[in-house]
Amino acid sequence: MHWPYCARICPYCDFNVVRDRGRGEEQAGLVEAILADLDAQAALTGPRRLASIFFGGGTPSLMDPDAVARIITAATARFEPLGPIEITLEANPTDAEADQFAALRDAGINRLSMGVQALDDAALTFLGRNHSADEARRAVAVAARAFDRLSIDLIYARPGQTVASWTDELTQALDLGFEHISPYQLTIEPTTAFGRAVARGAWSPPDEDLAADLYETTQSVLATAGFDAYEVSNHARGVTARSSHNLHVWRGGDYLGLGPGAHGRLTLDGTRTATVAHRGIADYITSVAAGTPWTEHQPLSPTDAAEEKVLLGLRMVEGVSLAELAMLGRTVDQGPLADLIADGFLEARSDRVRASASGRPVLDTVLKTLLT
Repeated sequence: MHWPYCARICPYCDFNVVRDRGRGEEQAGLVEAILADLDAQAALTGPRRLASIFFGGGTPSLMDPDAVARIITAATARFEPLGPIEITLEANPTDAEADQFAALRDAGINRLSMGVQALDDAALTFLGRNHSADEARRAVAVAARAFDRLSIDLIYARPGQTVASWTDELTQALDLGFEHISPYQLTIEPTTAFGRAVARGAWSPPDEDLAADLYETTQSVLATAGFDAYEVSNHARGVTARSSHNLHVWRGGDYLGLGPGAHGRLTLDGTRTATVAHRGIADYITSVAAGTPWTEHQPLSPTDAAEEKVLLGLRMVEGVSLAELAMLGRTVDQGPLADLIADGFLEARSDRVRASASGRPVLDTVLKTLLT
C-alpha cells in the first residue's frame, strides 16, 4: 500500500511522492479509494491467503492510525490470513512521528521500518532529512518499546565518507537495538535534485573503488555483529528477523498494489500479470471510482515472468532454481551461466544457483551478462 505524502521531499528520492501540506480532504478521499480498490481487486482475484501487509511510501507514519486500522481490517476480512502475519509500516524518526508509534501498534502494525539514513548531522542535512541524529536515536528507542520487530535503513557511499567514518557510524547504529537493517549505497537518479546537482558538477559521489570498500566494510561489520546478509541490501539477526513480505516478493509471489503509482503482480487465469496504478492522486481516486485503477495491466509471457524471477531471486542468498534458469535457456554446462560460474561470480549448489561473495557487489553486471 503506497502512501505518497512526505513532510519533505528528499533530494535523492525518485519515488512517487508529494508534500504533505493542506491535503487533509484529499487524504481522506485517498483512504476511501484504497479501500474500494482493495474490494475490487479481491473480487478479481477470488479467494487467496494473506501472507503480509506492507505500508510504504512516501511516509505512511504520517497516516491517521484509524485509517491504517481500517485498511488492515479490510485486508484481513477479504483474504484469510495464513496465521499471525507480518504487517510492516515505514516511518521517519522525527519526534512528532514517534508520538504516533503506540497508536500505530494498536492499529495493527507489528513491524516498523525506520528511515534513519544516517547518524551524522551533517550527512542528514546533505540528504535533506528533517531529523537530527539524536532525534533518530530517540525515535528508535520509542519504537523499540512499541514494537517487537524493528528495522532501520542507512545510506552510505556519501560524498566525503571514509571507511573509518562509516565503520564508526555502523558501530553506533548497532547499539540502537534492532533486528534488521537495510544499508543502501547512495544511488544518483537523473530526475532527482541530486541527479541534477551531479550533472552540473556541484559534487561527485565516491569513486567505484571507495564504494566497493564501503560495501565490504558493511558486510564485515554487520556479519561480525551477527547479522546475515540474506539479500544484497538486507541484513537480519537470524532467520526469524528476515522480512517475510520482502521475501515473498523476491520469490515471485503474488501481491496487490494499492495506492497511487503502486505496482502489483497477480496470477489471473493462470497468467502472471503486472499492474501499475495511476500515479496522480486525483487520477487514482477518480479511476478507482470508475473501475479503471490501472494504467498498465500487462500479462507477462512465460519468458518475461521467468526473467523477472531470476532478476529478483539472485538478489537473495538462497538464489534461484536451475529449473527457472532452464526456462531462459541457461544451463551450467554452457553459455553465460557456465562462464559466470567459472569466473567465480555465481555458484551452483545442488539444484540452485546463487551469487557468490565476488558476484554480489557487481550483481547488476552479472545479471546483465546472464540475461542478455
